[in-house]
Amino acid sequence: MGSQCTKLAPCCLDSQFKAAVVEVPGVGNEEKSEVNDLPTFREFTFEQLKNATSGFAVENIVSEHGEKAPNVVYKGKLENQRRIAVKRFNRMAWPDARQFLEEARSVGLLRNNRLVNLLGCCCEGDERLLVAEFMPNETLAKHLFHWETQPIKWAMRLRVVLHLAEALEYCTSKGRALYHDLNAYRILFDEDGNPKLSSFGLMKNSRDGKSYSTNLAFTPPEYLRTGRVTPESVIYSFGTLLLDHLSGKHIPPSHALDLIRDRNLQMLTDSCLEGEFSNDDGTELVRLASRCLQYELRERPSLKFLVAALTPLQKETDVPSHILMGIPHSASSSPLSPFGEACSRKDLTAIHEILDNIGYKDDQGVANELSFQMWTDEMQETLNTKKKGDASFKQKDFRVAIECYTQVCS
Repeated sequence: MGSQCTKLAPCCLDSQFKAAVVEVPGVGNEEKSEVNDLPTFREFTFEQLKNATSGFAVENIVSEHGEKAPNVVYKGKLENQRRIAVKRFNRMAWPDARQFLEEARSVGLLRNNRLVNLLGCCCEGDERLLVAEFMPNETLAKHLFHWETQPIKWAMRLRVVLHLAEALEYCTSKGRALYHDLNAYRILFDEDGNPKLSSFGLMKNSRDGKSYSTNLAFTPPEYLRTGRVTPESVIYSFGTLLLDHLSGKHIPPSHALDLIRDRNLQMLTDSCLEGEFSNDDGTELVRLASRCLQYELRERPSLKFLVAALTPLQKETDVPSHILMGIPHSASSSPLSPFGEACSRKDLTAIHEILDNIGYKDDQGVANELSFQMWTDEMQETLNTKKKGDASFKQKDFRVAIECYTQVCS
């Protein structure tokens, strides 16, 4: 196996598959995409990813990216401090390096705010690795089935299914209509609590695994017949996720459909959601799930239809996701101090009041008002000098400009 992969390795350097020479992280030559200022897809060296994950340390393994053995996902950090998730495939996966690169580069062209975007890959010898954005707030499965503090609110559940439908519709519009093993582990939450669909499931099947888990109760019937994934299979899996959101449990579709036929929606509904949504909302979600789970492929709805149907159901659209999720957020967990806020507003009166309250004095113990006045005078003089320098620079009087800027910096 090793010799075979070594022979295949030169294709990893083939200009047909490389956008540019392998770049060093942190060097300012990365192009930017229009989504979240992300760099374009690139190829990494194995050494770069080894360093980023501290030698693929066990403590950097993250189960929340929804991957199971033999494929492992590690969290890491590049030299430019960008946090990443690195999926390292089993050595038997993707024996054809050319196919791996074609797939990775194709998925890497996708850029959307509803996706956990693929940032790059590595193909050296028999190593096959994918690099994606890191999602710090775990999976939908964790928040939906194994929550510790609070269940996901109804408004957030509706937001998740809409964002998921939009992610799949975007992928379909870009020629990637197939998604393998769509489930609650494939949906992750970013630092703002927004749900995103993992791009790992967009890679075509490799030798090491199947398109669906071994739990046949949740597998699309056509996959059991043919072993092939179709766009309609993705819709079926979307239907199972609608049931997950409604029930808060992973209920087999056949059992759920029996409850629906018997009009026993109470048994199907998460008791934690009592009083959070109307009967109409619940009925509509059940209706959509039922259509997605139809045995006949042609009777299942399109993603465009699902997006249109889920959009008017949205609640509390002006509330940020991290608040609905009840998770910490950098903007809210680390607010500015009163002094910091006064400085951000350049409110000298407020600054003076705060300094006065904490007993501000200069080195000689001069009265607060006098020392503060001296400080503000110096600040004003510095600002005036800078303004003069700016004016001189605009007038191309560079001698005066340099002189002013030098005074400010000294």
